[in-house]
Amino acid sequence: MSKPPQTRGLLAIPLAFALLELVLQVTAITNYGWFRDELYYVACSKHLAWGYVDQPPLSIALLALWRGLFGESLVAMRCLPALAGAGTVFVTGVLAAKLGGGRFAQAVACLCALFAPVYLALDHYFSMNSLDLLFWTVAALIVARILENPRPRDWMVLGVVLGLGLLNKASMLWFGGALVLGLLLTPHRRLLAGRWPWIAAAIALAMLVPHVVWQVHNDWPTLEFMRHATQEKMVHTSFGEFWKQQLLVMGPAMLPVWIAGLVWLCASSRWRIFAIVYLAVAALLVSSGSSRPNYLCVAYAPLFAAGGVALERFSARGWRTRLRPVAIGWLVLAGGAIVPLALPLLAPQTLIRYQQALHVKPKAQENTEEGKLGQFFADMFGWEELAERVARVYRSLPEAERAQCGIYCTNYGEAGAIDRFGAQYGLPPALSGHNNYWLWGTHGCTGAVMIVVGGRPEDTHPYFQSSTLADTTDCEYAMPYENGAAIWICRGLEAPLEERWPALRHYR
Repeated sequence: MSKPPQTRGLLAIPLAFALLELVLQVTAITNYGWFRDELYYVACSKHLAWGYVDQPPLSIALLALWRGLFGESLVAMRCLPALAGAGTVFVTGVLAAKLGGGRFAQAVACLCALFAPVYLALDHYFSMNSLDLLFWTVAALIVARILENPRPRDWMVLGVVLGLGLLNKASMLWFGGALVLGLLLTPHRRLLAGRWPWIAAAIALAMLVPHVVWQVHNDWPTLEFMRHATQEKMVHTSFGEFWKQQLLVMGPAMLPVWIAGLVWLCASSRWRIFAIVYLAVAALLVSSGSSRPNYLCVAYAPLFAAGGVALERFSARGWRTRLRPVAIGWLVLAGGAIVPLALPLLAPQTLIRYQQALHVKPKAQENTEEGKLGQFFADMFGWEELAERVARVYRSLPEAERAQCGIYCTNYGEAGAIDRFGAQYGLPPALSGHNNYWLWGTHGCTGAVMIVVGGRPEDTHPYFQSSTLADTTDCEYAMPYENGAAIWICRGLEAPLEERWPALRHYR
């Protein structure tokens, strides 16, 4: 039996915008090169485990399966996050309908999810982040179903979604904690008197057990990673700067919608829980002082959906109906103008001029010098060229030295580039003390002859009998610390590499 026309329409709108998301992502899919983290994740997918220093296992397991089915091309890598992004847009539209919105509300919500700069950026390259957005949005939709009509089946599905989310990224803990707080602070607290919320929590936590066992077995590396990242890596963000960055990462065009959505949710006895989730996560991030402002992006889908409903009801009668095409036009034009700042649609020099024309300067979120393009785009340049230069240095060695040579890189981006592109040049596997590369060990390298990529001479040279500068990297648009990075030939490590390896651990 066919669905009623109205139901068909309410599904057709999210589907249409989801397809538009795919079109946008496909248009830019190979315009620049591999992203730093993608190279690392490919390496991780060749070392399957129940956990990694900087993430749980789910996204890496999915990547291993995806690579097995579709290969390791850049297009194949980026289809999965593009599909996740389309799913996020679709579910946001469905959530708007669940909150009581019609076609206009859905269109507004979907446009916000489509054009939010941080959504576009995270859905462009493979990482756990595009999946995190999707899991949060799906979890919000399931919660809305439960608040409308609590059924055991929905609680169990929520438990599975939360469990998958936790196996994908630890930030799903924020959702779970904020959800409990929201239930306690609203009349929905009566739901906690039943057994099904606790069954859902038990399902989620049971799914996480293998990862916790891995953490225990490896001395909780993720806690060390998080501590170093917050203390050393992240730029401290003040209260005012945090909210200023929300305007930029979510897009100025979306500000009226999500503000209206937040107010509408606060005023709604049924749906107030979503406002509490958003505000609780925001308070957590602001209080830390060193969290990236874009971490809050996962909590915006309910605000987009509610904002669409609020604007729809405000413009339902009289002259206000004329505001609807204005609102849609504003989101399309103002939101579309930001797209080249989030997706690599323009050539680098054109992008630089476009940023200057809009008076937009990328804000550093890590304690590093920004490049011409900002870190997001800069991290898509220079990797294959780095592997090629290292290969030239490697081939310059006598055959006897090549047989025992190891390649040590100072960060996982460089190491991932060697592992991804080095096979075609006959390079050995990369070594690094950075994050999971440290856990993968020395691959039997003794340290008698090593090519060392990047880093400061004083960190490396004292431990070798000789160090010779063989080459430097050269990529105008890469991050400054990757452009002009030294490539050294080092000989005669003072002690076997296996003995020095514990001191090289660098989780951050």
